[in-house]
Amino acid sequence: MSAIIHIVDYGVGNLYSAARAIMKMGGDARISSDPAEIAAADRVLLPGVGAFASCSTALQTSGLIGPLHSFVATGRPLMGICAGMQLLFDYSMEFGHHTGLGLIPGHVDRIAIADARGERKVPHIGWSPLLLPETKPAWANTVLADATPNEDAAYFVHSYNCLPDDRSCVLAEADYEGFTITAAVQHNNVIGLQCHPEKSGVFGLNVMRNFINL
Repeated sequence: MSAIIHIVDYGVGNLYSAARAIMKMGGDARISSDPAEIAAADRVLLPGVGAFASCSTALQTSGLIGPLHSFVATGRPLMGICAGMQLLFDYSMEFGHHTGLGLIPGHVDRIAIADARGERKVPHIGWSPLLLPETKPAWANTVLADATPNEDAAYFVHSYNCLPDDRSCVLAEADYEGFTITAAVQHNNVIGLQCHPEKSGVFGLNVMRNFINL
């Protein structure tokens, strides 16, 4: 029996592309806004597209914050992608101070638009190779298990960067014109990917397969 992945429908996110990627890799994708279904799910995928504030407001309005916390308390895997990863943190500084889910201690702040060499274009759009941080010996037994550091690339579209309080939560990084991006995080059973796995070719499909099989 294939794993059932509930994709959280709170009015924000690339739901159907994510669902297609999950089904392509053998998972049973179900898009849901039902609090009881989310709380009792096998695995949960939290998508998100756009500004943090609008995503946070939509999530609060949906009535799904409590069910998401209840789900995480079971120890089953939850994965946030793009703005969905940012929502896992305590707060974001995008257009003011906005509260997140508080599932990973830390916050979200803007990618620096300039460094000592000059201006850096923001948002970060395009393909960037994933890097293994110094706190991780390898990606074995994670959603990145099939990836090769410095070689496998993912597709990014974002202007803000996640900053966990605990560096050991950083699963992968990416370099964007000299600025270190937090590309992926994991805190116990809570996982986040700043990239769009559903738009990241074979790499992204492998991530989805590994999430299904966690």
